[in-house]
Amino acid sequence: MRWWVLLAFLCANPASGAESLVTGLSRDDVQITADFTGSDILVYGAVRRESPAPTHAPMEVIVTLEGPSLPLVVRRKERQFGIWVNGAWTEFGNVPSYFAIASTGEISRILAPEDDLLYKINFDRRISITRLEAGTMDSHAFSEALQRIRLHTGSLAIQETGVKLAQDTLFRADFSLPSNLTEGQYLVRMFLLRGGQVIDTKEQTIDVRKTGIERHLTNMAHQQPLLYGILSLLMAALAGWAASEIFRFMRR
Repeated sequence: MRWWVLLAFLCANPASGAESLVTGLSRDDVQITADFTGSDILVYGAVRRESPAPTHAPMEVIVTLEGPSLPLVVRRKERQFGIWVNGAWTEFGNVPSYFAIASTGEISRILAPEDDLLYKINFDRRISITRLEAGTMDSHAFSEALQRIRLHTGSLAIQETGVKLAQDTLFRADFSLPSNLTEGQYLVRMFLLRGGQVIDTKEQTIDVRKTGIERHLTNMAHQQPLLYGILSLLMAALAGWAASEIFRFMRR
């Protein structure tokens, strides 16, 4: 509970606005090693006030965590002549490799659509369609398909009521990162809301990097691909030879 004490200390000096966020992370880096199975991240914070808390609307908090973004193509499977083939497609730009969102309540209830559009909070606001196959009109169906796929693979997590409030001032959100993380900067965004409107926001980053032999292999694959390929072939040949020798010994 020491982080509650830290937040209380930080809130001792009032902010310039009526209400503002003071936030922190349990860690600001994640190291991916050979035995990496995932990581837990605690996002915590408090609200600083110059005056008593407003009573016209309850306080709500939304926290998002997203990984590096890359372009992505989603294709629709179509059955032709008894077999399934790739059909219509849609290309999305800047799709987060991982996206999690937690809130104090049902997001559609606590967040106004215009503020969602302005701050791009929800997953569907963080992605954008860059190209459509000629004649393809149902782009919304492709967006929904992308969300279903990400939910199924675990790279999209929605935790409504995942943010816990204490005394209408302190909050925390727990995230469990999967083992198949993409390297890079992960962005944490925190939003303070009342009446569906965002009144303050804060951002912090988490650095996700491979370490040890995994880091060296990754650098070699990108910087010296020929050497990496030769070493991979030699290792595969050595493993095959070792396996054959073991089986030959066992048959004696």
